[in-house]
Amino acid sequence: MKPFLLGFFSLFTFAVLSQSIKVDSKEYQSLKSQGLITNQNLINLNPVNPNIHYAGNATKTGVCDCLIPLDTTFMLAMAPNDDLYSNSIYLPFSFSFYGATYDSLYINNNGNISFTTPYNTFTAFTFPDPSFNMIAPFWADVDTRSINGGNVWYKLNPHSLVIVWDHVGYFNMMDDKLNTFQLIISDGQDTIVPAGNNVSFCYGDMQWTTGAASQGINGFNGSPATVGVNIGNGLDYFQVGQFDTLGTSFDGPYNTIDQVDFLDNQEIYFNLAGTTTNIPPLVMSSLICDTIDVYTGDTLHKSLNAVDFTLGVSTPEIGQLLNTTIQCSLPSALSYIAIPNGEFTQYNLTFNATNVTPGMYSIEMDITDNGVPAQTVHKSIPIRVIYDANLSGLSSLTDAGIKVFPNPATSILNFEGIQSSDDIQLLDLQGKLILSENQHSQSLDISMIEKGVYLVRIIRDGKHVQTIKILKD
Repeated sequence: MKPFLLGFFSLFTFAVLSQSIKVDSKEYQSLKSQGLITNQNLINLNPVNPNIHYAGNATKTGVCDCLIPLDTTFMLAMAPNDDLYSNSIYLPFSFSFYGATYDSLYINNNGNISFTTPYNTFTAFTFPDPSFNMIAPFWADVDTRSINGGNVWYKLNPHSLVIVWDHVGYFNMMDDKLNTFQLIISDGQDTIVPAGNNVSFCYGDMQWTTGAASQGINGFNGSPATVGVNIGNGLDYFQVGQFDTLGTSFDGPYNTIDQVDFLDNQEIYFNLAGTTTNIPPLVMSSLICDTIDVYTGDTLHKSLNAVDFTLGVSTPEIGQLLNTTIQCSLPSALSYIAIPNGEFTQYNLTFNATNVTPGMYSIEMDITDNGVPAQTVHKSIPIRVIYDANLSGLSSLTDAGIKVFPNPATSILNFEGIQSSDDIQLLDLQGKLILSENQHSQSLDISMIEKGVYLVRIIRDGKHVQTIKILKD
């Protein structure tokens, strides 16, 4: 047989066989690993919808209040798998998606839901895309087959559906990094989603972006994960962003590909009801899903009494402009810098509680786009000022020439100017000892502690104490 005919025969054979290969079979996994699965939507699937309730303890899956704790009211959406989906799930309410009304859907393992057909596509595409009708809190190659690869759970309420991808791994059966994220859809009558909205994305700790079959290496790079909405008509869609690596950088939905830690502990909510293509602006921040606490007590050093946080506002539609007003119930305590970048503007805010009376304060934001009709979103951020005696009389580390960096930090705190006799302690803001290092190290590993505000204390000669507040990010 001639080489041309042999090659044609091989391709024809693969095209025919791929119609009958079951997802999750050894043949499918082998072809996927070799990069030979290119049109997953044509492959016959074998959905599994087990009647299994969550049997673990009712514990939060993250630090943000928008993550619903898993409990026995949650059902397993599908058995541990790669690229499968649930059976069609009937909704006890009507969900409006750009004017189209649906009463059933599929939960797809790969971080999205769909209404007209299920998807096992593992490599995400940018939006808009006429091939997909989906809402995607994090479209990427989720693989839950390993022992520690997590599961996908769902809970039906009279007016809402909650879906949690809980500590899920990535292809090929990797669980060294795990993602936790949640999607809620509603008919607008459930207070679980902020008033005036019918969809919520919520994120816990996001640790990977890309599976090996999408050219990912150790969970990153390759084809990026997509976060957004796409009804499939080429007109009604938007992206929150695309993500392909670690870090917190984000410059908007349609600029450069961004870093996945930007999503950590965020809630993003919006309204897809109605036929208008102008979706109201999105407010994004990892620190505003609940009350922000700021501690006061030191009278000398601003850094010990202030809280810094970043907040982003974005218009989903390409080319729109935003107008934002920010007010504070205590104007003298708030300062901020705006960094615009196309459809996205980042605000770096500081609330300084020096000499501020303990109590509740608020920051009020109104964000308006220039679409037709124009849409406005209001966001209220509560600030709670707390007196902390641990901060009283503390001196800055810079007074002794000691430096701690980076701050905020994610895993390792480094020290400059440490002497061989110095002891290092990490305390919470109630004064409880969390970590200590007395081996004269130049660094401290904080990767295993929860995110939040802590005190680093340097003890010199057993009596001289230097302390600074740090943020574990």
